[in-house]
Amino acid sequence: MTHPLVAQLRFTRSEFVRGLAGVSEEDGCRRLVPMNCISWIVGHLASQEHTYWVVQAQRQNLFPDLHTLVGGGSPPSTLSLAEMWETWQTVTSAADRFLDTLTSERLVNYFEWQGQPVRENIGTMLFRNIHHYWFHLGEAHAIRQMLGHTDLPQFVGDMSQAVYSGGW
Repeated sequence: MTHPLVAQLRFTRSEFVRGLAGVSEEDGCRRLVPMNCISWIVGHLASQEHTYWVVQAQRQNLFPDLHTLVGGGSPPSTLSLAEMWETWQTVTSAADRFLDTLTSERLVNYFEWQGQPVRENIGTMLFRNIHHYWFHLGEAHAIRQMLGHTDLPQFVGDMSQAVYSGGW
C-alpha cells in the first residue's frame, strides 16, 4: 500500500503538472527577473527528487550535471522546457521505485552520504519535497500571470487520489 505521504507527493506532482499545462516552449524559457524561468523550475524540482530519491536512496546518478545546472544555488538559466519535462519524468519515474517501498517505520530513518547520516530523516525530506513543489508552483503561477496567461487553475484540484485514510 502506498504511504499517505507518498500519495501526497504524487498529488502535489499532479498539481504541478496541471498548473503548468499549456505553457509553450517559448514562455517556458522566458525569465522575468529576478525569478527564474518555468523550465528552470521544472528542472530544479527534478534535481531535488533526483538527489533525494535516486542518488541518496538508490545510489544511482541518472543526470550527473543536473544539480550543477538547476540545483539549489545554481545560477539562473533559460533551459528547454521540453528537455526539463523529459528529465523530470525520468527522475520521478525512477524516484517512484524507491518511494513505493516507504513505510512509516522507514520514514524515521536517515540516508547516509559519504559515510555520514544526512541532516534530515526520510520523512522530513518527503515533507520538504512536497512543500518545495508548492512553493515553486506558486512562483510558476505568478510567472504565468505576468506572461498574460489566462484560464489558469484557481484552486487545488481533485483530491480523490489523496484522500486521508486515518492513521499513518
